[in-house]
Amino acid sequence: MNRTRTNDRFSRSRHANSGSERGGSRFGTPAPRRPDRSERSGGGYRRRPSGPQGEFALPKTVTPALPAVADFAELDMAAPLMTELGRQGVTVPFPIQGATLPNSLAGRDVLGRGRTGSGKTLAFGLALLARTAGQRAEPRKPLGLILVPTRELAQQVTDALTPYARAVRLRLATVVGGMSIGRQVSALRGGAEVVVATPGRLKDLIDRGDCLLGQVNITVLDEADQMADMGFMPQVTALLDQVRPEGQRMLFSATLDRNVDLLVRRYLSDPVVHSVDPSAGAVSTMEHHVLHVQVGDKDAATTEIAARDGRVIMFLDTKHAVDRLTQSLLSSGVRAAALHGGKSQPQRTRTLSQFKTGHVTVLVATNVAARGIHVDNLDLVVNVDPPTDHKDYLHRGGRTARAGESGSVVTLVTPGQRRSMTRLMSDAGIRPQVTQVRSGEQELHRITGAQAPSGVPVVITQPAAERPRRGGAPRGRRRPVSAARRAGGRPSAADAA
Repeated sequence: MNRTRTNDRFSRSRHANSGSERGGSRFGTPAPRRPDRSERSGGGYRRRPSGPQGEFALPKTVTPALPAVADFAELDMAAPLMTELGRQGVTVPFPIQGATLPNSLAGRDVLGRGRTGSGKTLAFGLALLARTAGQRAEPRKPLGLILVPTRELAQQVTDALTPYARAVRLRLATVVGGMSIGRQVSALRGGAEVVVATPGRLKDLIDRGDCLLGQVNITVLDEADQMADMGFMPQVTALLDQVRPEGQRMLFSATLDRNVDLLVRRYLSDPVVHSVDPSAGAVSTMEHHVLHVQVGDKDAATTEIAARDGRVIMFLDTKHAVDRLTQSLLSSGVRAAALHGGKSQPQRTRTLSQFKTGHVTVLVATNVAARGIHVDNLDLVVNVDPPTDHKDYLHRGGRTARAGESGSVVTLVTPGQRRSMTRLMSDAGIRPQVTQVRSGEQELHRITGAQAPSGVPVVITQPAAERPRRGGAPRGRRRPVSAARRAGGRPSAADAA
């Protein structure tokens, strides 16, 4: 069926008679045509910086957006998805969901700017699943693609969307590095409507001929700024050039620096723009503290903070520093575990699981944990090593105060780091509370809950429920993989590509 723009100023889509329509909206509002790339070279953008240092102004939307909704019931969405929302206890949409879903369900491109924890996964996930429901993918030819920068984020997205995908009988496949490529190939060959992928592994599978993107009609880029920061931009653009050019694109990013701005201008057509909590510093439920410590007292203060009641993530700059602090904390009686790129994927997955269940109370990590990790009731993030970039600060801090919860971000700063930290906070648009502290003092306890550790060394063991049973499959022989798992019915572990 040929479709026209909702705005009378526009002519009939150039794709209407070519058989390459935009996937067909089942929700009553047609999507606008996608201009040629020559038409997308830069219209509607102001090139002056806006907001945090290095960002660009948001694009102007030509076609007016559909109004936001305050209730999922106002959306023309498939009944199984509505039922699953109720089953999951999701009743009221977050602002970014209420604003973007009416438009994304109608096939519009979406540009969402917001910190992690603002509800972005369901904002794009429900639209993708709703518009793909009822279709069946051919082997190796997915219909929807979600690109993310890290395995942890891929795991989180897969976990969040799996119950909704099952509700509308869609198959998910998770494609990430560090995991069995054979299983991923099997999932793709078995047919998967939606692929959640990191760019590096997806490129490998395409180069092998195990995945073809020519049928992808809906593409999502989540955490686009981190993909740019990690050097994925050439791979991302190569992948986007392979999906259907008239398809729908949704891009979500916490910041819009130069690289992300170029992505938006090249691949998004007249997007609906929504900005929510553009920086972690704008979150009213988050406190920011800069604690001035002396070099010789920093280790003691760090240990006392780690020994607090409740969970905490501690960020350091290097893998070596993470391992050293973790061992020191274990020797002091603190249940700590390390997470960094030098760990194997099974180790990283197990460590995250133990942290989320409370088996481990302190996660000591590099920036690999700065995105893609959601832990309920995490109220403290500590920068043992101050970040060097304001975006890293915002993303580290984004592990707390998520989805309306409260939390604090504490940064330990020695005298030689004070000037650079002041500049970083200014770039981030944050006015922190600055306090001089020492280990053992009441002020450190008041701000962080710090207390003296037990001093009794601990060893973190694998929970009994997770230990392999005796008599299991012999080493070197794999257990049979069910068709459901091959097809991505159960989420695979995921993190950095």
